[in-house]
This record gives sequence, structure tokens and C-alpha cells, in this order.
Amino acid sequence: MRKEKFGKNVKGQEVFLYTFENEQKMKMVVSNIGAVLTNLWIPDKDGNLRDVVLGYDTVIDYENNGDTHFGATIGRSANRIENAKFTLHGKTYSLAKNDGENNLHSGPNGYELRIWEVKKIDEKNHSITFSLISPDRDQGYPGELHLDVTYQLQETGIMITYSGISNADTIFNPTNHSYFNLNGHQSGDILKHKLQLNASRYTPIKDEHSIPTGEITPVEGTPLDFTNKKQIGLDIQKNYPQLKFSQGYDHNFVIDQKADVAAQLEGDQSGILMEIFTDFPGVQFYTSNFLENVQGKEKAVYSNQSGVCLETQFFPNAINEPNFESPILKRNEEKTYKTFYKF
Repeated sequence: MRKEKFGKNVKGQEVFLYTFENEQKMKMVVSNIGAVLTNLWIPDKDGNLRDVVLGYDTVIDYENNGDTHFGATIGRSANRIENAKFTLHGKTYSLAKNDGENNLHSGPNGYELRIWEVKKIDEKNHSITFSLISPDRDQGYPGELHLDVTYQLQETGIMITYSGISNADTIFNPTNHSYFNLNGHQSGDILKHKLQLNASRYTPIKDEHSIPTGEITPVEGTPLDFTNKKQIGLDIQKNYPQLKFSQGYDHNFVIDQKADVAAQLEGDQSGILMEIFTDFPGVQFYTSNFLENVQGKEKAVYSNQSGVCLETQFFPNAINEPNFESPILKRNEEKTYKTFYKF
């Protein structure tokens, strides 16, 4: 493990990078700002290393461009909450309206902008645990939440583990918001990447605000059918209302209960294959439809469809939809979720 200075945030706090490398030459770089994954180097079909996640070169860039959420740990609640409010045990809680009338990724001053405590480093097992205490009513949510996020570089990929405990019932729906480009972060669009989602159903959205209707609908016969591997760009321009609403893919897919692998993504140039395993019920497939000439790492410029997000999580607006699996964390009951990215 190598620890190095990354810089200082606007408050003058020191920010560090932590680098782990395994025997397969995979290399993972994470930071205590936002518990963010800044770099992920994976050998391609020829043995050459490619950095397969979008990101920034400086702390200030991560702070100034928080709405891209590159590599960030998102909490307490990933994705959208309709009308930025929810009711729990008869009490209504109001959140920030940072996505039209809705709440997205829990609002401003998100976990991705905060300095996390480094709770534990295990060099032998290539792992690091970041810890954050989110006070009662932080961003509007009830309960003091203690959240640990552990990144472990294993022999074949990265395991991310989220553990949370709260002194009151609250929402606990964390995710990692990495944008993957398996040809390399600076290699252009991902439209020729091949994707398979082991999800025969999805949650359609009402309109361009991307709030689910509450239905759980088959993907069969629609451009959202990725049950067989296909190029991401094959149907993305089709005149289909769901795609028009979000200007591409930005939908939650319901992982089939019998599925071992939630998703498979393959880089068309690199030959790198990524498989995702998780115990979350859903995965948000997002084709970075709103990146407009973002200055990224190594002078790369990221535009629309420069990366693929596959965010494992509870369904969007689940707290307000009785038809969806509940994201509630009960008082004093610790919950742990895992997502493994295998290469």
C-alpha cells in the first residue's frame, strides 16, 4: 500500500490517495475525500494496464464537480426521492430539492464531498475502511448514522462493502457511482461496449424527471432488454419514450432472484470483461447522458456516453413506493451490503 498527498480541500483539510496493487498487476486508488475510487488499473487482453474509471486529477476538481459523482460513495440514499420528501412512522421528512422538485443522491453537501476517517488499513489483504458519522437530520434524514465503506482489492477484482447502523429508523441505500470505460477512461464513448443485465424486469419512469411509475415491467420486446449481451449503442437512439425521457439509458433494473451475476460489461477494444455480483435488489444503468466537455484525468475530456454507471442499490424512490423493497434501516440494527466487480 502506498499513501500520498492528494492536496487540500477548500477547508484546508489534508486529502490523501491510497494505492493498492495485487499480483495480477491490478491497481486500485482510493481517497479519503468522498471515499472515492479515483483510479482502477486493469490488464487488457494484451497485458497492458488501462485505467477504466473516469475521474479528476485534483481535490478541487472533485469538490467543484460534485454533481458528476465520479467514483463517489453515495449516501444515505442513492438515486431519486420524489418531491424530496418521505414519511416514516407517520412523520414527514423534507429533503433538499436538487433535481427539479426531487431529491437526487441525498442532496447538496453529499458524502462524496466530505473527508472520511480512515478507520483501518489491512495491507496484507489489500483493503481500506473509510468511516463517516452522519448526524441526526443530516440532509434531512432521521437518526445518527455510522457508515463504514471498505474497498478490498482481491485477486480478481474489487469488493466494496457498506455497513451502517443508526440510532433511529432511517433510509440506508448507499452505492458507488463509478463511471466505467473498459477501453480506458480517456478512450471516447462506450457505445460499442457489450452489456448483459440479468434482469428480466425494470422500473419504468414517468417522464424526464426519472421518477419510477411504481410498476415493475418486463424488458422483453423493448430497447431496455439486455438479457442477452448486446452493444450499448444498438438501441440507444430508438424512438422509444423511456429512452427519450432520459436521453439514453438511466433506468433501474430488477436483478433476477436466481441470477448469480447481476451484470457483465465488455470493452470492445480492450477485451476487458467486468462482472458484477451484489446483494442489492437493483442496478441503475446510466450511460452518462449529461456529461458536456468535462475536463478529467490526464487532460481527458469526457462527453456524453463516455462512461457506464452500474449502480447497485435499492430501487429509486423506494421509500415512497410500497411495491418496492424497503430501504429502511431499523434502529440499532447493523446492515451490510456488498458489491464485487470481477475482471
